[in-house]
Amino acid sequence: MSEVQTNKGKRYNESAGSYDRDKFHKPSDAISIVKQFAKAKFDETVEVAIQLGVNPAKADQIVRGTVSLPSGTGKSVRIAVFAEGEAATAAKEAGADLVGGAELVAEVEGGMMDFDLAISTPELMPQVGKLGRALGPRGLMPNPKTGTVTPDPAKAVGNFKGGMVEYRTDKDGNIHVAIGKASFDEAALAANFGALVSELTKAKPASAKGRYYKRAALSSTMGPGVKIDTSVIDEL
Repeated sequence: MSEVQTNKGKRYNESAGSYDRDKFHKPSDAISIVKQFAKAKFDETVEVAIQLGVNPAKADQIVRGTVSLPSGTGKSVRIAVFAEGEAATAAKEAGADLVGGAELVAEVEGGMMDFDLAISTPELMPQVGKLGRALGPRGLMPNPKTGTVTPDPAKAVGNFKGGMVEYRTDKDGNIHVAIGKASFDEAALAANFGALVSELTKAKPASAKGRYYKRAALSSTMGPGVKIDTSVIDEL
């Protein structure tokens, strides 16, 4: 056993050693294997990692957007909404955890980061834009492309509370998205996985050439990665 494997922990090593880590699986089989290895005392998150055949250094090949997971995420999302007036009231009624205008901007500027997602009305973006250093590195800056800059923040709150998630390629063309919890049944995870792949296929840049789905793997929080056969990535 290698030192790298040893450092992962006993449960991880036992799981990784009980199947062929070099074998590529159909998505449905990968989901089954990941659930089998999710044995932690907490409800592990199931995440998919996909490397796309794009060049994110080119602006027209950045793959970014949102997808509604039909089975939800299994995670409670704390949402901050930068809004004033009727839009702020509606956002509160829709379930936003933090709502405010200049005062909320000041709190975040002062170090308050007790939220997982930020939404802003277009009118507040000049103020929110000043929070680039705080929100940018955490991937929290509101953006029209992901529906987080909107004149209807209440609707956006409902969407994200109901299972909508963001995705974006990193500098190497990788996308990481949590598609649910290990407690979900296989059909629920398969539905979420299928929704993500369908959305990514639609979002393929016209300028991207060659194989679009290069690599893919599924894993739980404490479990090993299970490789997915990208030639059948949309077959469930």
